[in-house]
Amino acid sequence: MSVTSTTIVTPQLIAFEKPFALQNGHILPRFDLMIETYGTLNASKSNAVLICHALSGTHHVAGRHHADDKYAGWWDNMVGSGKPIDTDKFFVIGLNNLGGCAGSTGPLSQNPETGADYGADFPVVTVRDWVNSQAMLADYLGITEWAAVVGGSLGGMQALQWAIDFPRRVRHALVIASSPRLSTQNIAFNDVARQAILTDPDFHGGHYTRHNTKPRRGLRIARMMGHITYLAENGLGKKFGRQLRGNEFNFNYDIDFEVESYLRYQGDKFADHFDANTYLLMTKALDYFDPAAEHNNQLTAAVSSAQAKFFVASFSSDWRFAPSRSQELVKALIAEKKNVQYVEIESHHGHDAFLMEDKPYIDAVRAFMLNIKV
Repeated sequence: MSVTSTTIVTPQLIAFEKPFALQNGHILPRFDLMIETYGTLNASKSNAVLICHALSGTHHVAGRHHADDKYAGWWDNMVGSGKPIDTDKFFVIGLNNLGGCAGSTGPLSQNPETGADYGADFPVVTVRDWVNSQAMLADYLGITEWAAVVGGSLGGMQALQWAIDFPRRVRHALVIASSPRLSTQNIAFNDVARQAILTDPDFHGGHYTRHNTKPRRGLRIARMMGHITYLAENGLGKKFGRQLRGNEFNFNYDIDFEVESYLRYQGDKFADHFDANTYLLMTKALDYFDPAAEHNNQLTAAVSSAQAKFFVASFSSDWRFAPSRSQELVKALIAEKKNVQYVEIESHHGHDAFLMEDKPYIDAVRAFMLNIKV
């Protein structure tokens, strides 16, 4: 088990004061990215690692913001001194993606063209847009080549897009619990989640902040449903089973089972701190990701330009991003004679396994990162 970090880290806001063209044709007049860094950039700037977050992630990857901070970063078990992504060796950067709600320019930010917040007027962004903005961040920091780009789930899609779009700027790509495109079922799940938000009476066409409210009920339901899909039945059953909160049924529609209590708690917690418009944007970016689409749906053609060494990992109980989706990517990489290492981990944690402490998984990432020369 890894030791929880006590390292104090300070977020940094990086401003980009020039127009940024998005894939949909919209141009942002300017934007900010909120980042955190861990470790020290070496003289040759060859030890930089980019961490790309998943749907609800942020720039706060590891460490704590102050001595009394109750919560370490979301991947603190993976990033830090002596950990698989070792900050004694690597200079690690975490960022909040464009469109996020943790400091980077997004729906909660002020629109410089109107003076009001963007709200629903913030344009839909894609994984490619994120990678392009991250390339601008790398340029700002003087990093011409990443030692590695790493991500799980939606973060893994970004790592893959990096290797495709900037093949000379990525030496290693770690694509974890991810997929070269969403399944039809995943797109359907995302739409149901969005509909919960869009039909909330407090949504107000996405301009809820102007009404001093937020679509809390819709966001809560979206998160509850999403959270179920991130877990595995055997893991959820092992944790809760059919355990009742009391000793008998209530014969009403309040909480009877412990799993109901757990999901409502998760939904409430998420609705308290996350932005609904950001949730809509992130799920659309997931839906749209499909690098093979512009190559006549040939994934081999999409990855043919990649030069990175790949690490691809999947988890046996992940039914949202099943191992077969990772294997599809691995087969395409092998067909194009790319250097790829694949591992399928036995885990009962479902899709959330990429955040957990399954020892074979932690060991596999550590071994791969140890072999990266800086």
